[in-house]
Amino acid sequence: MDANLDRLGEGLRVLEDVARFVLGDVALTERLKRLRHEMIPMDPNLKRRLLAARDAEGDLGRKSSVAGIERRGLEDVVIANARRAQESLRVLEEFAKLPEIPPEIAGRDFERARFELYDIERELVFDLDRSRKRESIRGLYIIIDAEALRGSVSELEAARRAIAGGVGVLQYRDKVHSRREALSIAQELRDCCARAGVLFIVNDWADIALAVEADGLHIGQEDLPVNVVRKTLPPEMIIGCSVRTVPQAQRAEAEGADYLGVGSVYPSPTKPGAEVIGVAGLRAVKGAVSVPIVAIGGIAETNAGEVIGAGADGVAVIGAVLNAADITEATRRLKAVVEKALVEKGDASGKTDFRLGADRRDDPDEFRRQA
Repeated sequence: MDANLDRLGEGLRVLEDVARFVLGDVALTERLKRLRHEMIPMDPNLKRRLLAARDAEGDLGRKSSVAGIERRGLEDVVIANARRAQESLRVLEEFAKLPEIPPEIAGRDFERARFELYDIERELVFDLDRSRKRESIRGLYIIIDAEALRGSVSELEAARRAIAGGVGVLQYRDKVHSRREALSIAQELRDCCARAGVLFIVNDWADIALAVEADGLHIGQEDLPVNVVRKTLPPEMIIGCSVRTVPQAQRAEAEGADYLGVGSVYPSPTKPGAEVIGVAGLRAVKGAVSVPIVAIGGIAETNAGEVIGAGADGVAVIGAVLNAADITEATRRLKAVVEKALVEKGDASGKTDFRLGADRRDDPDEFRRQA
């Protein structure tokens, strides 16, 4: 009983620290703290009896030759420690039924705690996945727009060329094809991005984002509120929201948006009627929210550095890349400008691989070489 109470406390403490220091999730931290205090005996007399039964030196588990599980990422840490705590709870639950077990232990509801921990594990793993995706919203963000391509190349080919140029985030936007056709295109784009470790976002269509298991959905001011859309999506999927003003940005963040698309910063040939907010508007939004912001609208090599300097975490482009004679080279040049500006601003350089710790089907560098 002493050994399993120790294992339980150790596992819960690791999970609590992930919730507290990694995710900054107050509610999850409090749940785990409460669970730890409820399950771990604090009575001094009982603690002395447990210590008297302890034999760490003679514990057969100490001499076990079974190799430890490799931790490839924080998800592995969470899963391993949740399992450690769940297994301990199961042992405690079964042995607590024996008549000789002290009532101070036997009276604890280990079964309820075990089922609660199943839910907490799920929440932690999905929150970590979503947090990593959110942090990957930086640098160059390319929108594959069917209308902007005008049939010059397919959406898939444009994506392949952009990935070969080093883009970190791709969004699929389509006002041309039918939903059935768009579903097929989205699936191809999602598979292409997954092989390369590139974040894949679907614009507007929650049903298609769900169907292809996209990494995120991007919505506008005319769509349903973020908190309503969130109810229809799996917990690991991020949501981006287009905003122009500080009140819109603050409302979207309060509703649970993971990142914001801010603009139009400059006049845009893709959306000639869009309201231009300028660099000052972008800077005002950045100062009012804490989630990542991606600037959009009329951004090119000549002004991308200015946009990043004004506070943007990334820039979203359409024509600057898709209308170029060489999509790969245009992507590479624009990415270099953006990354240089991020470094000068003090942000870490280099592409964030949002799939670290997860199974990868192909090596992204090899994928780009082949592309």
